[in-house]
Amino acid sequence: MIINGVTIDATFAEAFPMKGTRAIITAQNEKWAMIAAQAMTGFATSVIACGCEAGIERVLTPDETPDGRPGVAIMIFAMGGKGLAKQLETRAGQCVLTSPTSALFAGIDGGIRIPLGKNLRYFGDGFQTAKVISGKRYWRIPVMDGEFLAEATTGQVDAIGGGNFLVLAQSQPQALAACEAAIEEMKKIPNVIMPFPGGVVRSGSKVGSKYKALGASTNDAFCPTLKGSTKKTDLSPDIESVMEIVIDGLTKEDIDKAMRVGIQAVCDLGAENGIRRISAGNYGGKLGPFHFHLQEIMA
Repeated sequence: MIINGVTIDATFAEAFPMKGTRAIITAQNEKWAMIAAQAMTGFATSVIACGCEAGIERVLTPDETPDGRPGVAIMIFAMGGKGLAKQLETRAGQCVLTSPTSALFAGIDGGIRIPLGKNLRYFGDGFQTAKVISGKRYWRIPVMDGEFLAEATTGQVDAIGGGNFLVLAQSQPQALAACEAAIEEMKKIPNVIMPFPGGVVRSGSKVGSKYKALGASTNDAFCPTLKGSTKKTDLSPDIESVMEIVIDGLTKEDIDKAMRVGIQAVCDLGAENGIRRISAGNYGGKLGPFHFHLQEIMA
């Protein structure tokens, strides 16, 4: 398959089951809602070392938030429910409770209920108060700028992590420009996040390593500087840069949509802008049960 001079490899991205949730952060204005959201989703690029994968889903207008203030929707994914609940509570307490004018609400009404403000209320040292509105419990926690309002719980649902595609280009600036164009379009798709910095990862990994202590290591098949050093290279002489976009989503359909618009944005730049191929990271079907076949997505 070739789109605008860009070859779409006959391969698939291999993804795995996760647990996911959404939370809504509001504040006096969009600036402070975003500051809290960025803090809460920091150091959350990969479960390999971060404990969770998190990111900003989208900015919300006042008519989309529970308290009628500007807001930001964030999503967090982890390998299990226990780990997800711990990451959510720790990050909410350290990054949203502390952020001026913030409030915190559930972003998923269904699913298994996990603590959001339920345990944060103890920071109120006995001065906290509960309020039930339309069947939902909220906690009002006194803080020095007034009070921190937090919904007691949010929903945990089954999710998918590790959807991905690789952009293979003639140069580093061209690969990055293509990824930036892809991320711009992918951000418009609901229920997904791209957890790496700016949505892009340059250090794509493979499963395993020559060092027993490491469970993952550099994907040498796609490292341009190793074309002459590894027998596994998957790069032609004209490819000098490869970058990857990783997607976590609530459903396979959500990730399909995000991959489709992202890959199309890359292909719109096309061969004339140095883009040569689109490929994906898979591990022979051994990593996860969800397979995103590139050519089927782009058919």
